[in-house]
Amino acid sequence: MKCRHCKTLLKNTFIDLGYAPPSNAYLNENDLNRPEIYYPLKIKVCNKCWLVQTEDFADAKALFTSEYAYFSSTSSSWLSHAKEYAKKMIKDLNLNNKSMVIEVASNDGYLLKNFIKEQIPCLGIEPTKSTADVAKKLNIPVIVEFFSEVLGKKIASEKKKADLIIGNNVYAHVPDINDFTRGLKTALKSDGLITLEFPHVMNLIKLNQFDTIYHEHFSYLSLHTVNRIFSSEGLRVWHVEKLATHGGSLRIYGCHENDKRKNNKSVIKLLNEESNAGLQKLETYLNFKDQVNKIKNDLISFLIQQKNKGNKVIAYGAAAKGNTLLNYAGVKPDLIGFVCDAAQAKQGKFMPGSHIPILHPSEMLNRQIDYILILPWNIATEIVKQNAALKTKGVRFVIAVPELSIL
Repeated sequence: MKCRHCKTLLKNTFIDLGYAPPSNAYLNENDLNRPEIYYPLKIKVCNKCWLVQTEDFADAKALFTSEYAYFSSTSSSWLSHAKEYAKKMIKDLNLNNKSMVIEVASNDGYLLKNFIKEQIPCLGIEPTKSTADVAKKLNIPVIVEFFSEVLGKKIASEKKKADLIIGNNVYAHVPDINDFTRGLKTALKSDGLITLEFPHVMNLIKLNQFDTIYHEHFSYLSLHTVNRIFSSEGLRVWHVEKLATHGGSLRIYGCHENDKRKNNKSVIKLLNEESNAGLQKLETYLNFKDQVNKIKNDLISFLIQQKNKGNKVIAYGAAAKGNTLLNYAGVKPDLIGFVCDAAQAKQGKFMPGSHIPILHPSEMLNRQIDYILILPWNIATEIVKQNAALKTKGVRFVIAVPELSIL
C-alpha cells in the first residue's frame, strides 16, 4: 500500500487491532443468524509526510450505508458546541442572506440549522440517507452523495461557491484525501474560509485513544500533515485552535494560498509542539502497541473480576469507539449484559462483533446494576450528570481510556 497523500510505500505499522466488523454496522436480530463481515484493522504510518492511515480493505460505500446509525444530535454537548461555532462564524464573517455556507458531512442538520435560523443560505453534503432525511425535514437543502472534486466543480458551475465551508469530523473519513481537498478549493470563493475539525493524532498517542481507530477513519491527522496536504492543493492553513471535543481535536482555518489573511502564530506554535512530541519520529508510532495492550488487559481483568464477584456490569453509549474497544478485547454479553444508548436508531439492535444488545436508557433504572462502563469516554461527564440518580443508588461509573478509572 502507498500513502494516501504522498504515495510513498508504507512499510511501518502503527497498530494492528486484528480483525473487526465496521464499527457502525449495527445488527438487527435476524443478522445474528448470518455471517458477519470482518476486515483487518491495521494502521500504517508514512515516514515521509507522517500521515497515519488505515490499511486499505474496506470500501467507504460499504461503511456509510443507508442504515448508518450515527446521529450528531444525540449529544447535548455537541449541539452546544455547534451552536457556539455558528454564532462565532456568523459574527466573524458577517454572514447574511446573500452568503453561502456549505457543510460537508452535514449529518442530521445538527449544525446548519443554526444558520437556517438566521436565514443564511446553506447547503449540506451528506452521503448517508438516514441522516440526510432528518436534515431535510429541518428545511436544509442536502445533496446525498460523497464530496469530491467533481462535486466541488458542480457546485461552482451552479454559482453556489461558499463563503464558508465546514467539515466537522469528516476529513479523517475520506479515502482519497487529496481529491477531497481539491473539492474544498474548487467550491470555495476567492476570499472564502474553510474550517475543519478532526481528532488530533498527538492526543491519540499521548492519551492512548486507540478506540478512536476504526474502518470509517481512513486517516489520523496532525497539523503537520494537514498543512502539507493543503499546500499541495493550493490552500493554506492560516490559523489553528485546540478543542476539547472527541478527546482533543483541532479546528484548522484554511483559505486559498494567495488569500490576504496572514498566518497566525498559532500555526507555528502547534507545529513546534508536534515536533517536540516526536510526531516526525518513527519510534513514537512504533511504541504505541504496548500502551494499547495494557488498556485491553486491564479492562478484561476488571470485567472478569466483577463477574467472579457476582457484580453486574453494563455499558453506556453504543459508540463506534466502544465497538473498537470491545472487539479488540474480545468482550461478549457474558461480561457486559447490555449497552444503553439514547439514539433511537440503535435501540433494539446489537453491537457489531460482540453482539451485545442495545437498549433504551430507561432499562438502567429497571435492573440491578453495579457498574456502568462508559464507552464514549469523551462525554463521560455529560453521561454521569444525566444519570446522577443511579450514582446515588450506588452504581459506579467506569472508563477504560486513557486508563481504567472508576469515576
